[in-house]
Amino acid sequence: MADATTAARARIDRALADLERKILDLKARPASAPAVADDDLFAPRPADARVAELEAAGREASEALGRAAEAVREVLEEAQDMTEGEDR
Repeated sequence: MADATTAARARIDRALADLERKILDLKARPASAPAVADDDLFAPRPADARVAELEAAGREASEALGRAAEAVREVLEEAQDMTEGEDR
């Protein structure tokens, strides 16, 4: 739970820093400048989406490797059983 709290706090700190930067940018803009599009500070960033994709791919690869390892174990057990049967 501490990790989740720490992550949430870090995200809030980043959002506040982004908000402060945007406020300063808006204050520095001349009144005649075009309007700034509203954006969501808490929306996932493209980099965050890419990390999520990579994590999902890693989980899928891990699961596939687990299934492959289990298949290899089964083959080895069958081979061992066959070898033991021939020795008798």
